[in-house]
Amino acid sequence: MTQGRFLHTMIRVGNLDRSIAFYTKLLGMKELRRRDVPDGKYTLAFLGYGTGNAEGQGEIELTYNYGVEKYEQGNAFGHLAVGVPDVAAACEAVRAGGGKVTREAGPVKFGTTIIAFVEDPDGYKIELIQRMS
Repeated sequence: MTQGRFLHTMIRVGNLDRSIAFYTKLLGMKELRRRDVPDGKYTLAFLGYGTGNAEGQGEIELTYNYGVEKYEQGNAFGHLAVGVPDVAAACEAVRAGGGKVTREAGPVKFGTTIIAFVEDPDGYKIELIQRMS
């Protein structure tokens, strides 16, 4: 097998515009591309921090299936992780934008790395990890 690279993680969302607003306005991502498929009754939006499938730049694929406003969260999926320079400031930005902070910024249990958890509008957990670069 040749060397692969991570491309994206797909999550299903109940309101595409609301989810795009959360990831772009509150977490600073960019909408990289969008594809509407009327025959399949779905729309895909790809978001990330890079320029679109650049080497080493993973993306989030938001999938909106026409007419589906809510999904049941399973217990197998854990969370998405996003590196930020200041976790406490990121939590405040999420809170100020109407988002939900479920674990305030602080060191990880038995360690020193600063983390926090927030939820997107569909209830997906996002771990914010303090990264200097």
